Formats: sequence, C-alpha cells, structure tokens
Amino acid sequence: MRAKTMKQSISITRLLLAPVLAVAFTAAADAAAPGITGPGFALTATDAYITQPDGQAIYSWGYGCTTAPSGFAPAGITSTFCNTMQIPGPTLIVTEGQTVSVTLTNMLPTGAGNTSILFPGFNVTATGGVGGLLTQEATHTSPVTYTFTASSPGTRAYYSGTQGDLQVEMGLYGAIIVLPANVPAVCKAGTGNFAGANGTAEATWGETDFRLSQAAYDHAKTCYDREYLFQFSEMDPNIHNQALAQVTAGRTSLEVPTEPYHPAYFMINGRSMPDDMDPNYMPAYPHQPYNGNPHMHPGEQVLLRIIGQGRWQHPFHEHANHVRILARDGNLITDPTGAYLAGPLLFTTTTTPGMAMDGIFYFTGRGLNWDMYGHNPNSPDTLAKLTCTPDANGYNTSAPTAINYYEWCQDHNKPLQVAPFGDVAGNGPVTLPDPNIFTNGAWFGGSPYLGPNATIRATGCYTSGGQNTTAGNCATGGVTPPSGTIANPPGSEAGFAFMWHSHNEREITTNNAFPGGMLMMMLVDSREFVIDESN
Repeated sequence: MRAKTMKQSISITRLLLAPVLAVAFTAAADAAAPGITGPGFALTATDAYITQPDGQAIYSWGYGCTTAPSGFAPAGITSTFCNTMQIPGPTLIVTEGQTVSVTLTNMLPTGAGNTSILFPGFNVTATGGVGGLLTQEATHTSPVTYTFTASSPGTRAYYSGTQGDLQVEMGLYGAIIVLPANVPAVCKAGTGNFAGANGTAEATWGETDFRLSQAAYDHAKTCYDREYLFQFSEMDPNIHNQALAQVTAGRTSLEVPTEPYHPAYFMINGRSMPDDMDPNYMPAYPHQPYNGNPHMHPGEQVLLRIIGQGRWQHPFHEHANHVRILARDGNLITDPTGAYLAGPLLFTTTTTPGMAMDGIFYFTGRGLNWDMYGHNPNSPDTLAKLTCTPDANGYNTSAPTAINYYEWCQDHNKPLQVAPFGDVAGNGPVTLPDPNIFTNGAWFGGSPYLGPNATIRATGCYTSGGQNTTAGNCATGGVTPPSGTIANPPGSEAGFAFMWHSHNEREITTNNAFPGGMLMMMLVDSREFVIDESN
C-alpha cells in the first residue's frame, strides 16, 4: 500500500483545542529547545501521518498530549500546540528534585496491543495497566502512571518499552530535559562563561533570552548562552506501510516484520531537510512541531542537547568547530576531583541508539587568517575602523556593545583579498573565483564578511548599480557582491552558513534523493542581527 501524499489529509487524530496561529516566517527561523512543562504530564500514544519533503505522508505512531499541558517552555515561544500525536513525542521539561508523574493513555489501533514508556536513568514506580516485560504497560482500557524523582540534571531519551523494534520504529520516542536546581552563581551573574559580556551584547541589540536555564548542570563550567535540542532518527517506510495495511484490514494482532531493515528517511526532530529549517510549531507540520535550524553569534557558548533515537548509530558532524561533551545520559564527565570538565572534544557527535549527550559548541573565526568583519582603515564607513583590543586569550571582549565583539584580534584588518580578484600571488590568503560568476543561493551570503554593510566596509564603496567607484577614500578594487542572502536582504542578516549533517552519506538523502534527510544549516550571525527564537 502506498503512503499518502501531502495532498491528502495528514492527520487521522483530533487536534487539541490549543491555539494554532498562522505565523509569518523567513529562512531565519530558529530551533531553541521547546517543550512542555511539568511536573505532571498526561500523554497519549496514537497514530497519524507525518510528512516528508518528497511529498509522502508516512503512517506513524507517536506520543502526544491527552489534554492541554500545564505550560510550554521557553516562555517566549509563540503559537505553541501539543497535539494527540507528534514525532518526536513532547519534550518533557522539569527541574531537578521534582516528583514527576506521566500518565499514558493507549489510543493506538487495537491490533497494536499494549504500549509503555521507559525512562532510563530514573527509578520509576508504575501503577495501573498490566505487567510487561520491561515495565507496566497501558492497555486500551487501562492507562498507566509512571512516577519518579528527577534526581539529576541533563538530557535523556524516553521511548516505548513494548515491542521496541516496532513501536520505536513507528515513532514512540521523545526527550526529557531536567534543569539544574542549583544554578551556579557565576552563571546567574551573566549569561555565559565570560562575566556576563555575552549577555550585555545580546541586551544591547534587543535579543530575548530563550534559554531553559543559565546552566546545563549544577557546575560552574556548564554555563551557556543559547541551546538547541536535536533528536536523530531514521524510518523504514516498508514497515510503516505494512503496519498501515494490517490496521486497515482490521487485524486484531499485528504481525509486522521489522527485518530486513532498509530506512529511506533520516530525520532531525521528526523532520527531514529542508522541512527541518521551517519554524517550530508551524501549522503545516501538526505532528512534527520541532525544527532544527541553529543560529548563533561569534563567541556564544551554545549548548547542544543531542539524542540518538531509532535503531541506527548516526555520525553527525557539526561544521566550524568540534563539540566539547559535558555529559552523557545525564552523567557529568569531570576529572577525579570533580572540579573540571573532562569530556572529549568530538569531530562527530556519534549517537548510539537511546544515548543522549550534552555538549558545548562555539564559533569565533579564530584561525581564518583574515578579518571576517571586513575592517578596512581606508574605508569611509565608520564600522570599518572599529578597534580590536585583545584580552589575555587574544579576543576583543572589552567591547560587548560593538559589532565585532569577540573578534580574534590577530586577524584584525587582514583583508580576504588585496587585489580585486585576490589570489595568493596578489597578497590574498586564498584564491577566489571571479565574483561575476558567483552562484548565489539561499545560504550564500554574497559577501564573505559579517554585517549588513559588509561590502562597503571591506571594499570601500559599492553602488546599487554594482560598480565600484574610486571617489573619496574608497579602497581600490573589490567587486564583491553585496552581503545578505536571497531570503534575507543585507539590512537584516548577513552571516556564515555551515552545513551540519550526518557523515553517513545515505543519511543526507530523502528516499535516496540529495539533498535531504539528516541535514540542516547552522548560521553564524553578526551581532547586530537579532536572533528571534519566538517561533
């Protein structure tokens, strides 16, 4: 049986009576770590269709909300909803020390039988339902309630403990985030590890704080400035189609073979590229509310919450820097004294199924060997003449209100190219193609420099007609296109785009078509660009 197309209805379950507002969106939608707050949760397991970029709507099972949740987090996220089914399941957000209760109602098709939830890492007491192999299971007539204490902070997975080869494959998985109860004072004082300077910079440009906390753990080395949650999973449509065929036929007991296993869809937070770069809670994805589209400013400490769901290991690569791992499955990795973090620096965050990790990522531009802010002492533009005063580590951290806050001062005033078509022989560190044949795309900024007027700062003068002029003190040469992307004009955003993707090449396809699958873009934005994570 063929999967439904997007032209058909993508939902076979009712939606909760929660507001789903139309949202205006651009390519600058962001991820944050949205979820629902507890400590009490009423969840259901039921079926629906989720969409894929190739036009298919795949029959799936997932957790959702039986009633409107007590709240959503972070507070600034708008147009939220929690339907009766979503993939991944609702992200459960609680605080260390709270007594958490999760009541699960089984609304799966009759033939699917019982279902359940496992919460690895917690001592769980289950009541109701019937006894299963791994935990109490919810029948179609008897819900089950799981109760446990959120004993330690961190990011963890939850997933079905009933016939996992089928039920997890069908979509019964999600994340639980436990926030620290004792946030270190140094994290409260600022918004990062740098005496609050990142917070000062964000406040200067009018940014809103979308963090769930100021620290990932009860440890002074786990402060962060921004956070994102990524759940990696895969899906074999043959299994889903066979389950649908048997449900449609009215089978009272499903017998769906789960081997051989040939996944064709690879997802980040339940979506494949490019859908994963659309906004959170977008009405077009009623059962896939979470996106994957990270943004950051240079120097910000970005907390990545990463979970491997499904059956395969996924070697995910975050371009532009390594990820320093803080913890695995809620276990902070420290030295023997507990004073310092001792987690590995990973080139790829390889996710074992069911394993979660918390790590810190940042980008500063150090080592580029050219000034990414386009400073040019010969330019008439005042922003081109900003100074760079290095701190003990070589960064410009004394001016958090400046656009070039956290600049690597060793590269200050170094042009990308001295000659108009600069090459190594022309005193430029790299060889650039003729800018007249550059191919502009949605993720190409046009200019290699940060900022809305980067071209003027770097090359001196640039007219709307595309011609350089030697009037005034303009720099000689330079016909670099104006900064900004197709989706965002130079006045609103000009950043660096880095592809974040699986290093398993098949996993960056959707049904064997590239690009797609487990792929997203990370944008490093100039300081004056406000990163809005309200959707």
